[in-house]
Amino acid sequence: MLNQRQLAILVHLSGFGRDLEESWDVPRAISLAGIAEHLGVVRSALHPPMKSLEAEGLVSSRSAHVIGAPRRRKVFHVTDRGREEARSGAEKPRKTKGRSVGPIPDSTRLHGRDEIVGSIASGLESGSSYLLEGLPGIGKTSVATAVSRSLIDDGWLVRWATCQTDSDSSSVARMWLGGRAPSSKDAIVTRVDSKKTLLVLDEAQQSSERLVDGVRELLEACSETSAVILAVTRAPNPFPGISGFESIRLEGLQAELARELLPMEMDDEEAINVCEAMDGHPLGINLWSPDDELPVSGAVQEYVEAQVLRRLSQIGASSLDELSLSPLPLEVEEMLEPGGAEELDESAILRWSGGLVEPHHLVRNVRRASLMDGGSEEIHSKLAEMWSKRVGSRARRMEAHHRLESGAEVDADWVAKSINEIGTEDSAAAAVVLQQAISANPEEGLFELAADIALERGESDIASEYIESMEIGPRRELRMARLARIRGEWDRADELEASAISGLDPGDRVRAEISALVRKYDDRLPGSGSRTDARELLSGADSVRLADLESGDRDLASLVLDLLRHSLALEAGDLEEASRTRDSIEGRIGAEDPRLPFLDLRSRLSAGVEAEEFLDEALDAARSHIDSSTDPLERLRSIHMSLEACSQPPSWLIKAHSEFDPESLGESLAPHRRAKAHWWYWRGVINRDDRLSSWKEAIVRLRSAGCGKAARELTQRLSREL
Repeated sequence: MLNQRQLAILVHLSGFGRDLEESWDVPRAISLAGIAEHLGVVRSALHPPMKSLEAEGLVSSRSAHVIGAPRRRKVFHVTDRGREEARSGAEKPRKTKGRSVGPIPDSTRLHGRDEIVGSIASGLESGSSYLLEGLPGIGKTSVATAVSRSLIDDGWLVRWATCQTDSDSSSVARMWLGGRAPSSKDAIVTRVDSKKTLLVLDEAQQSSERLVDGVRELLEACSETSAVILAVTRAPNPFPGISGFESIRLEGLQAELARELLPMEMDDEEAINVCEAMDGHPLGINLWSPDDELPVSGAVQEYVEAQVLRRLSQIGASSLDELSLSPLPLEVEEMLEPGGAEELDESAILRWSGGLVEPHHLVRNVRRASLMDGGSEEIHSKLAEMWSKRVGSRARRMEAHHRLESGAEVDADWVAKSINEIGTEDSAAAAVVLQQAISANPEEGLFELAADIALERGESDIASEYIESMEIGPRRELRMARLARIRGEWDRADELEASAISGLDPGDRVRAEISALVRKYDDRLPGSGSRTDARELLSGADSVRLADLESGDRDLASLVLDLLRHSLALEAGDLEEASRTRDSIEGRIGAEDPRLPFLDLRSRLSAGVEAEEFLDEALDAARSHIDSSTDPLERLRSIHMSLEACSQPPSWLIKAHSEFDPESLGESLAPHRRAKAHWWYWRGVINRDDRLSSWKEAIVRLRSAGCGKAARELTQRLSREL
């Protein structure tokens, strides 16, 4: 007769197919560590039942490579007899009616939490939102997961997000919504506003000081929708005074209930003593070893420092130091000291998420605190050196963190170069690193860069603070103009821009004038351009003093102006002038330049608009160009031109737009920002059900890109539709 724990093991292993029995790579869930985590017990609690199950032929074991682990490990498979026992003894699973989106953790069997899970689930169903607080390792994530699974069983949609250091409101939205999620607060709120929807934000305290206000604003806005929220954070609460939430503090388990985490064969009195000494703290109980001295009741953190960390080997301690000082979870293979990772895992110190590892936050916090007394700068220096030899934005983000924490002198030029690389992939990470750099070295150039990133992200209040820290002058005024456009202060923006341009050095003035002209051309919605605007832009292009530039810059500026003239000629329907300008461009760049086919496509589509008999042929050419284009910006512009040219877009064109990933375009380049704004506009045109959210996103992005006229027009359109 199987006991409850043995049956639970068989049921868990039965969830994995027979194909894993011959696989080289297997999931951690079928290792001893994974099984223990699923059952919510200490690993030693599995030794007797696993031995018995193997002896009875219900389970088999072998050595295999566990995904993410540095070495081969013992893993377990259920036999055919074991599957039969699992089927006959297990409760019939409930049919799941709902679903989840985002990185919701695998279910973990909870012990002693039925009351709190039921209470939170009931409150959420009644329309309340909660802030679940508690010490690290107390079981908050497990409770939130159980609540979520319960609501999913009842037909709810659960959207789950887990914060890291670089998590901002935009990354939270991507986890909640999946796929191509908006980044602006209003658009996100519109998308999640639905009944029987739970929004979970786990590890909320991990969001950095630089980004946490944006996350808070998103939570408060979402709490006013039909959806409900469960935000999970360790104490102290990173959102003091947050509105729309009831606070719940999760305490340790009662000793009698916590006893279920320990081996069934263990003496009851000894087990109760352990649970009481750990104050019912689940992680503390998992970290306990029979050779350890028990702490005074409730002194779990002191126990970690005095017992858990001291029994680590030198290599284990080195690996823990690296993981504790890392700003983000790591792959084992990424570590400078990977050798101790297995020891840390065997000691129940590591928490896994996919293939990434980090110490349980209780252990990490204790270790960080001890390193503050000395030794951390040397470790940061070694890690900075390691990451400096690697390529990619993640490497630069990690190198930057460690270099800035190492106590070394901050090189503003190096920071700027690194930020440019980091920002191409993750503007939130770039913002965090910049704040870190400014704290160490408040240089003018870093304030400029920080202001630019805040402006690109649409963070007007933060941008304003950085701009105020800049020296008075034209460069400051240019950023004040961008800020004014984000805030909808269009006249003031124009005044500030004009004043700034007039005060620039000749070369910078010309570049700023051309940039302003291109922005003004892009500042329109499809089909809304006027010939008056075209004439004004042509006049502006003709008045630019190219002689103030060096010869190399002069050639480039002249080419940009000719490209603008070509677009304006097509906009005005002057195909003859467009043709002459095109020939001039070819003379500058050569007949083989890849930009020419794009110009020709624009001309053909313009002709198709004027004469419908040419449209089908033009769209065929567009399809070929879009399919062959390797430049994301050119591809998206070609899609948008094609959409604008036809009143009823063909299915292939709609598909091309929907499949385009706007995140392939960066935020640091103004043309990319404007193109992304237009992608959201067209999404709202094509997908009427998503129009409200998509156009709200487009409006915010248009403002951030300096396209105030287009933003105002779209706002008016949206108001009429509502």
